[in-house]
Formats: sequence, C-alpha cells, structure tokens
Amino acid sequence: MTAGAVEVGPGFTLDRLDLDRKLPDEAAYKKALAKAQIAMLEIEQAFRVGRRRGIILFEGWDAGGKGGAIQRLMAQLDPRWVSVWAIGKPNPEEQGRHYLWRFWQRLPPPGHIAVFDRSWYGRVLVERVEKLIRPGDWRRGYREINEFERMLIDDGVRLVKIFLHVSAAEQLRRLAERIASSIKHWKIEEADIRNYADRDAYIAAMNDMFAATSTELAPWYVVPGEHKWFARVAALETAVAVLGRGLDLKPPPVDKAVEKTARKLLGKKEIAALGFK
Repeated sequence: MTAGAVEVGPGFTLDRLDLDRKLPDEAAYKKALAKAQIAMLEIEQAFRVGRRRGIILFEGWDAGGKGGAIQRLMAQLDPRWVSVWAIGKPNPEEQGRHYLWRFWQRLPPPGHIAVFDRSWYGRVLVERVEKLIRPGDWRRGYREINEFERMLIDDGVRLVKIFLHVSAAEQLRRLAERIASSIKHWKIEEADIRNYADRDAYIAAMNDMFAATSTELAPWYVVPGEHKWFARVAALETAVAVLGRGLDLKPPPVDKAVEKTARKLLGKKEIAALGFK
C-alpha cells in the first residue's frame, strides 16, 4: 500500500498503531501532498473518461483530521465529477427506512467519485455505543455492510475505506483548540464531548468493526493521525493507490470527431492553429 497507512489484517487493534509517524518538515509535506493531489486529479480524469465509479470513505475520531484530509483531497479536483457527503444523524424520512437507504441515494453515477465524511459504519459505531439500536441490530449490521460492499465492488465500484486514528491526549487538545478559537466554534458540538467521554467504548466498537468488516475485497486502511501533515499525505496516497490500481492514467487522445468537424467547418489557417496537420 503506502508508507503511511496500515492495511487491517487479522488480530489488528488500534493500540498496535504507531502514532509517532510524521514527515520531516513542511517542505517534505508540500512536495508529497502536491504529488498525491496531481495523482488524484489523473485518477478523477481516468474515472470520468472510463465512466468508472469510486467511493472514498472516511471514518475516525471527532477532531481526528477527516475534514482536513478531505479538503486536501478535493483541492485539485473538478467538483462536477466528485461529490462530498457529510453524514450526520438521519432525518425523519431516512429514519423510517433501512439505514442503508440514504447511502443508496448518494452512490456515484458512472464517471463520478463519491467521498463520504462518515458513512454506513455509524450503524456499528455511534448507534452501538449510544445504544440507539438493539444489540441484535448492530451485530447484524456487520453482515449487512459486508454484503452491501461486496455488491458495490461486484458491480464495478472501487471502494477505499480510510480510518484516521489519534490518541486521547491529541483528541482532547484539538477539542480544546476548537473551544478556544472563535473561528473554530462551528466545528465542535455537544456530541463531540460525549463521544470523547465514551472513548473506551468506541475503541471496543472500532476494533470489533475492523475484525468483522476488513475483508479481502474491502479492507480497512488505518492512518496514524497524530501529526496532521503525515495523515493528510497518507490518506491521499491510500486513495490514489486503491482507486488507481491497474488503471491507465495517460490522458486520452482528442476525439476524432473534433478534428472531423474542424476540417468540415474551418479554414486551413484555423485548422493549423488548432494543431491539426
């Protein structure tokens, strides 16, 4: 995969992750980030031309860096072909349907990539920890999610699942920063404090989630998020590696119909100016 993300395999738990991973300096960060962003742009173009479909799914702690990673991921992309879905609590209409229904409405059409800031994994995380559903419902969710993802992949969708992990001390520091800075007040809400207080329960739920849903077809990639520069680059490199695997990323040739129409409608000088011989 990449030098930054850890592909979840049997026996993985969050306490085994090395959170001290970081880049040497800002220059190294900017260089690696720019390279990953250009690669992501090439992938977006290949998906658009090839009418492929991709999903990049972000999960992780509140203040864990998901928003910053998504912002850098999108920086060079054409928003006409990439959608970002911020997933919160379901609205009344969604609450009356199967929990996967609202995600069906957001799946990418041919030529598009969908980015999910949180996802259907809320079923086995927040809904489990906050006891919003019965234990039998979230336990059944593992099977339903695996079947849902298998169906997507069998239908040609490329799926990337990225989890950003930070320590309790770093999460608390970032939450305090949001409270201290008036321009960051919009980033924090009551649920962030409640979820931090339930951190041990969330770690148990996350480790169960990795064990049950990191499959051969759709593995989880966990990124050490303690150092933001490292995490952003590692997340982008992971998306590039999974979405771009085996793709021809060379720019497509000019449509022959363009030259045919130019020769039919334009004069010799105009045709030459367009680069046609």
